[in-house]
Amino acid sequence: MKTKHFFILLAFVLAGCGKSVSPVDSSIETGVFHFGNGSEPQGIDPHIVTGVPEHHILISLCEGLTIPNLNSGGNLPGAAESWTVSDDGKEYIFSLNKNGKWSNGDPVTADDFVWSWMRILTASLGSQYPDMLYYLEGAEEYHTGVTSNFDEVGVKAVDKYTLKVNLKNPTPFFIGMLSHYSTWPVHKDTVLKHGAIDDRNGQWTRPGNFVCNGPFQLKSWELNNKIVVEKNPNYWDSEKVSLNEMHFYPVSNVMTEDRMFRAGQLHVTSTLPSQKCPIYIEENNPDLRIDPYMGQYFYRLNTNNPSLKDVRVRKALAFSIDRKLLVEKVTKCGQIPAYSFTPPGSNGYQPDTKIPFDPELAKKLLTDAGYSESNPFPKLEILFNTNEDHRKLALAIQQMWQQNLGIEVELVNQDWKVYLSREMVGDFQVSRAGWIGDYEDPNTFLDLMRPNRGNNKTGWEDANYDSIVERANSMNDQTQRYELLKEAERILIDNMPIIPLYTYVRSYQLSPDVKGYNPHILDNHHPKFIYLERD
Repeated sequence: MKTKHFFILLAFVLAGCGKSVSPVDSSIETGVFHFGNGSEPQGIDPHIVTGVPEHHILISLCEGLTIPNLNSGGNLPGAAESWTVSDDGKEYIFSLNKNGKWSNGDPVTADDFVWSWMRILTASLGSQYPDMLYYLEGAEEYHTGVTSNFDEVGVKAVDKYTLKVNLKNPTPFFIGMLSHYSTWPVHKDTVLKHGAIDDRNGQWTRPGNFVCNGPFQLKSWELNNKIVVEKNPNYWDSEKVSLNEMHFYPVSNVMTEDRMFRAGQLHVTSTLPSQKCPIYIEENNPDLRIDPYMGQYFYRLNTNNPSLKDVRVRKALAFSIDRKLLVEKVTKCGQIPAYSFTPPGSNGYQPDTKIPFDPELAKKLLTDAGYSESNPFPKLEILFNTNEDHRKLALAIQQMWQQNLGIEVELVNQDWKVYLSREMVGDFQVSRAGWIGDYEDPNTFLDLMRPNRGNNKTGWEDANYDSIVERANSMNDQTQRYELLKEAERILIDNMPIIPLYTYVRSYQLSPDVKGYNPHILDNHHPKFIYLERD
């Protein structure tokens, strides 16, 4: 892959000698947006995928009931043109846009949402996001097999264009959740034409087969090279869509991506090389963007692994990491040391947990757990996906654990799909992880660590933690909710199934030709608001 991108880059550099026009320059006329997307996506089935690269593609192809308001916060109409909420906050009535169509021209109906939500709640599909719908009456019971009758789940098609949703409790963040791709509809006939409802590898997501309801449609997919989407003429708001195509490039090598941007091959990068960020800041690079970002970088600990079952071991690992040093010497682009799982300030929430950097206490905890020179701690493995910055961070932590605890650490680098697969089946000890909020509420982090959540992956569960988060999410009073969530966060950090490392910023490069690509705390950039224009 690196070789391929090198030759692509070289071709453009050489062509520049003959005054050839770069893709970015030509896009003013062609309306093609060139997007650095970090890695080859896991797929484009919205009920299966979990990553940021997948999100960037899916937001162009599909649309949920609502879309984020990128200017003032909150949500705008998507597939639903309007909605009402009952006084008790438990019943939602969505009026669907009667002009809404699938990319094949079929109307988007309330039945499409009912079937799609049944699909993600079908246990045999193995979705990692069914809990996004657990707030509906009967949804968790259906997913876990307590009931087999989907009619008992709180989602009904009142008529062709009216969807009724009944929640177990008032859920203040419910509308915000609906802009997350796990709640988006899929085209029933297309899915079933190419497989069963629970087929994780159905051919329906392939070019020529894929049908969805967003502003773009899938045109081509060259593995490890490029995904192309083109404007969808059947989209209900197609007149607002300025771009003709979007090209997504899975460039995992950050230095290669940086060179591609500077050569005019990309309008936007997925990130920045850590060594370049201080230079670009000092140079006052006009293309540099550092935006607030509701995300945490952390390490997952497999608590089912014999070496990591003891909470004293997990705390020893956490207390021997110098987070301040990591952000100053390794990440170097404005990241903030993390001492909680939830980013501070998430919709006004301020966690009060602390994680000390205390090597002596860490050594004592490891000794208390029964390890010594005569009984050394076994070799520990850190799993991460192919990315130079993930490797640098793992190297730094490897050194800290070796110096501060005397633990031998092996680094294991896997491509994105293999890394995700190993995490999902529990084939790891320590794995690097990042979590970007799915909606603007601390629950999007704390709910993740409840039992039976597909994205927990640590094996850790705590009945008290689970009960507190559940109680918090049945409250309308935000102050009371947040106090309970703080209590839950203290339990989480005291048990340390995850090790928070730093709070993200969104650091990247953006061409000045790109308009409508505004900062957003969840990195949502709806493509119908993006256009290309040279000043």
